[in-house]
Amino acid sequence: MLVSIKAFFSAELSLENNENEQCKIQLAAAALLIELSRADYQREPEEQAAIEAALKKGFDLDDAQLATLIDLAEQENHDATSLYQFTNLIKDEYSAEQRFELVKMLWQVAIADGEISKYEDHLIRKIADLIYLPHSQFIKAKLEVVG
Repeated sequence: MLVSIKAFFSAELSLENNENEQCKIQLAAAALLIELSRADYQREPEEQAAIEAALKKGFDLDDAQLATLIDLAEQENHDATSLYQFTNLIKDEYSAEQRFELVKMLWQVAIADGEISKYEDHLIRKIADLIYLPHSQFIKAKLEVVG
């Protein structure tokens, strides 16, 4: 599956190898956001809109790139057996600031429908731990988004 994703990005977007790596990282982040939207077993349109807004702003994508990224992330998320393949890539490739921003994106998706379920809260905590975001930064990200 990863080979087909790399081939797609290379063919469709004419990316260099280092840009392919960036696309994989974007794909991992998008897959985590999608997984969070499914955490409470109710995928609301507000959550989908929050995912799109976070990805568009966070990665500076146009509408076509955004749609493609979300489609590929949906496929990856569906085929994944754990969060490890996504969180490991984020942990290895993101700076501390980028990991913090990702957790803020997760909180934005969680609160988009007006409430944060215990499942969403648990998943964000789990992701934060897996990407080695310190607990103080986890709390700071939540407070910046939720208030």
